[in-house]
Amino acid sequence: MTENEISYKIRGAIFKVYNTLGPGLLESTYETTLTHELIKEGLNVRRQVGLPLVYDNLRMDVGYRIDLIVEDKVIIEIKSVENLMEVHHKQVITYLRLSGIKLGLLVNFNVQDITEGIIRKVNKL
Repeated sequence: MTENEISYKIRGAIFKVYNTLGPGLLESTYETTLTHELIKEGLNVRRQVGLPLVYDNLRMDVGYRIDLIVEDKVIIEIKSVENLMEVHHKQVITYLRLSGIKLGLLVNFNVQDITEGIIRKVNKL
C-alpha cells in the first residue's frame, strides 16, 4: 500500500474513534482505541516507538517516542489539547526527518470538527 492508501484507512479509523468517543479524553485513550481500529483494518501498527538521535556518529537514546507508526510508512502523533501549537507541528516534521518516513499525521482529538483536527505533514526527503 502507498502512504496515501494507508492515510485513507487511518482517516476512516480516526473518524470512527472520534464519532464514538467525542472530544476531551486523554491522548492515551485515543491512542489505544485508534490502534485497535487500525489493527481491525488489517494494518500493522507499532505504539510508542523509540526514536534515537544520531549526532556526530553517536547514537543517543534520549527518550523520543512516536505515538504510532503504521505499516512503517506513516507516523501518527496524537494530541488532545485546546489548541495545537507550532511546536506540535515541528515535532512531527522532526520525527519524519529523523525516522526517514515520508508522511505524518498530527491529530488533535479535542476539536468540535475532527476534519479540522487532522493535519498532514510531508517529509521532503
